Amino acid sequence: MEYIKTEKAPAALGPYSQAVGIEDFIFTSGQIGMSNEGILAEGIEAQTKQALTNLSEILKKGQCSLQDVVKTTIFLANMEDFSTINKIYADFFGDHKPARSTIAVKELPLKALIEIEAVVLKTKI
Repeated sequence: MEYIKTEKAPAALGPYSQAVGIEDFIFTSGQIGMSNEGILAEGIEAQTKQALTNLSEILKKGQCSLQDVVKTTIFLANMEDFSTINKIYADFFGDHKPARSTIAVKELPLKALIEIEAVVLKTKI
């Protein structure tokens, strides 16, 4: 097992890792729209972009990319933001369309509007 950590994404807010690699898989912790300086972006668009950027940076550290993601889970504080986040999500993933669940939640850490986690199958090079 390998603990994956990058300074290009915010540190874990509790006793957990940014991501864990085991064999050919990486499991990320949920990423909110917070910069590595600890500043939560304002609004759903900015938070979605930052959460996906954080996810991308963690995956780079694990020697893979968003194109290796097989499943994401998105937690939304407001399901009315669904179409907004879909557009941004599509921009980040392009033609790659991993399986996904989107769940409405009552509240997220630091009053974030979105949190995204991923399961990744590392591509053999």
